[in-house]
Amino acid sequence: MNGQEGAPLAAASATLPGIGLSQLFAEHHGRVLSAAYRITGSMADAEDVAQTVFLRVASANEPVTNPGSYLYRAAINGALDLLRRRKTRPVDPWGDADSSAAEWRGSSPEAALSARELGDFLRIAIGELPPRAAEMFILRYVEEHGNREIAAMLGTSQAVVAVTLHNARSRLKKRLTELERGKR
Repeated sequence: MNGQEGAPLAAASATLPGIGLSQLFAEHHGRVLSAAYRITGSMADAEDVAQTVFLRVASANEPVTNPGSYLYRAAINGALDLLRRRKTRPVDPWGDADSSAAEWRGSSPEAALSARELGDFLRIAIGELPPRAAEMFILRYVEEHGNREIAAMLGTSQAVVAVTLHNARSRLKKRLTELERGKR
């Protein structure tokens, strides 16, 4: 990646010799959708991101050596781009009713609302991070990859990953405090 916002998605011209789009979709759709959902918190948004990723692959011109990794990172960056464009998550009381009901079973409605609100604030704050820092944060704390693995994925050193993650956590902590106090 070159550090530009949406770079993998914007440059998603990739053909996959020997692999048909339907096979590619069957093999990777679940992982792409899951990564996008964990970032956006909305199944509708995750489906939009996944559709965009696969449509761009379908109209591709350049070969990709590792389609699984490419699609996964494109999903992460597509979801982050969506958060950046939107800045806030739209209120859709029925869109995630199943997950809301599941949250309420184990806790009070107030606690579930508070957790959902914190998740929304975190999505806003992550969307405000520089693209590379946001991607590293998602890979580390949402997708649970180690610093060594992230460094290899992004072609950088573990020290750069560690420093970037430290700075991202500091920025997120400050921004979450502001959001919770109502300083949108």
